Amino acid sequence: MQVRLRATGLLAWPLLALLSCAGPSFDGKVYRSSEVSFRVGPLPSTWRSIEVDGAALAFRDDPSGATVAVNGRCGVDGDDVPLQALTHHLFLNFTQRKIQNQQSLEIDGRGALRTDLSANLDGVAKEFVVYVLKKDGCVYDFMWIGAENARAGVPDFERFVTGFTTNI
Repeated sequence: MQVRLRATGLLAWPLLALLSCAGPSFDGKVYRSSEVSFRVGPLPSTWRSIEVDGAALAFRDDPSGATVAVNGRCGVDGDDVPLQALTHHLFLNFTQRKIQNQQSLEIDGRGALRTDLSANLDGVAKEFVVYVLKKDGCVYDFMWIGAENARAGVPDFERFVTGFTTNI
C-alpha cells in the first residue's frame, strides 16, 4: 500500500508543476500573471474580452465603440520616470496629439495621473482617457480609446479604473 501512495504522489508532482506554469488568468475581478496581480472595478455587461498585443487585459465596448486596455509591468521604469513622461511614452507613435485635460489623483493609495487627449494614429482621429499609476516598482496603464467626440463609455471606464488595487 505504501508503494501505491508514493507512486500516486510522484504522478501528482508533474500535474502540480504544469498547473503552476499556467499563463495569466482573469476571473472578471482579479488578474494574475507571473509578474503582476491586481483587482479592477466592475466590468460593464457591454464589455467583451479581446486579445490585444502588449495588454494584460483588453475589452471592446461595442455600444460605445470604445476599446479598453490595461497593462502592468514591473522593474522596467517604475521608480525614476515621472507619470507625465510615462503617459507621453504611450503616444510616441501618434500624431496631432492634443492634451485636453490632465490631473493628478490617488488610486490604490498612490499618486496617479489621468490624461484626456485626442490623437491620430495612421490618420484616424481618436479620443483617449489614460490613467498611469506607479506602485511597488510596477507601472500600470489604463487606456480608454474611443471615436472622436464619442465619450459615452467613459464613466464605466472610470469605475473600472478607480476600483483598482494590488491588495488582493
